[in-house]
Amino acid sequence: MAIVKLSATERRRLSVFFTCLSLAIIAWIFTTLSDPLPYKVKKVLTFKNAPQRRAFHSLQPDTVDATIQGTGWQMLFSRLNSDNRPLTVDLRSLETRNYVVIDSTQLKQMNMGKDPANRVSSIDPDTLYFDFSNRLIKKVPVQLTMGVSYQKQFAVSGNITVRPAYVTVSGPIERLKQITSWKTDSLKFSNVNETINTRVNLKPSNEGNLNVYPRSVQAIVPVDEFTEKTLEIPVKLINNNNYYTVKVFPQKIKVTFTTSLNRYADIDEDLFEAVADLNLWRDKGYTALPVKLIHMPPFCKIVKIAPANIDFYIKK
Repeated sequence: MAIVKLSATERRRLSVFFTCLSLAIIAWIFTTLSDPLPYKVKKVLTFKNAPQRRAFHSLQPDTVDATIQGTGWQMLFSRLNSDNRPLTVDLRSLETRNYVVIDSTQLKQMNMGKDPANRVSSIDPDTLYFDFSNRLIKKVPVQLTMGVSYQKQFAVSGNITVRPAYVTVSGPIERLKQITSWKTDSLKFSNVNETINTRVNLKPSNEGNLNVYPRSVQAIVPVDEFTEKTLEIPVKLINNNNYYTVKVFPQKIKVTFTTSLNRYADIDEDLFEAVADLNLWRDKGYTALPVKLIHMPPFCKIVKIAPANIDFYIKK
């Protein structure tokens, strides 16, 4: 294969040619990408100002094609700098009709506060249709979702309070039949060593035809330091149906448990009840009866029962 040999002048001219060609291509790309170039992106819709006297159901998916009036550069980098915030549609007009038109007023509200590079010029479809039914109201209990960790020797020391305990949900009757409670967002704290008293938001409704009020509740989680305590508890014999004369050894057991410091002095043996079931001897031939605690104060945790089994003697 013949090799073309170029003189120094020809090589210099060829280098200048390719340099100019590259600069021309780069300039063309810059010019083209700087021109206005609308492009489409997928956007999720959310709703505001929903009708209070009418329950509704959207007849189209909650994702639409939004046209962004940008440039080629903005389209090129739209995936890197995408705005994932949903578009909010005002449903005020549903008070008198069953559709909403995405007109200039709606678009102005959608673009409020948006970067000029991400402003929406239109959406497809530009008319949203809704199905209506009578609106009903139901009260359901609040279900507190917790993700709380505590410092060593600290724990929940009392009943957790949620105020209000019930929230009002309004929507279609068939949907309300499926709702028995409403969850909060996760209450997250770590290394807790004192009572939690804070407001927590309710889970937002993912359905435009469901409204929940109020949108937040007050959560009070009593927290205290726990310590160990040991009490002697008498053992009660149960299921002695034949009224045998039974002697148990020992007659009392030692129960070691943890309790909060605030309640330490108030907890005594009267708050516990320990039993041994004689049926285990009669029906299963047990020679020692396991002890079971059937009553104990709330928020106490058993550490040890000694002995866990008791001996017995029956006089016939």
